[in-house]
Amino acid sequence: MLEATAAHPIVLYDGSCGLCHKSVKWLLRREADGELRYAPLQGDTAAALRARHPTIPTTLESVVLVDGDRVFLRSKVFLQAARHLRAPWRWAYHFRWFPAFVLDLGYRLVARLRYRIWGRADVCDLPSPDKRARFLP
Repeated sequence: MLEATAAHPIVLYDGSCGLCHKSVKWLLRREADGELRYAPLQGDTAAALRARHPTIPTTLESVVLVDGDRVFLRSKVFLQAARHLRAPWRWAYHFRWFPAFVLDLGYRLVARLRYRIWGRADVCDLPSPDKRARFLP
């Protein structure tokens, strides 16, 4: 399974978080190249990737991007994912050089409040058939 997806960056997100679901939908609408794949942190894909990349957290406080042999956490995920988006969102990729500890201050605050503000995703939105193949278990 992982060999087939190794050519594509994979975004791991909290499958029960309302904000995470909205973020994935936001990325899907703005993607330029259709390269990103998506999988819940609670799923089989994330478990298999954790075996290969021990830096992937077992907790649900961070979104994760696995791109080849590199793993990005928190705010760096969105900066790295930006290179797959249409302009003007693509330009955020140039901020990837900013120190993570600065950018993650805001990320950690939002992560702490996300369930209270956006709630939990009780129902999974079914993506269109052309996008459904980009979701991994």
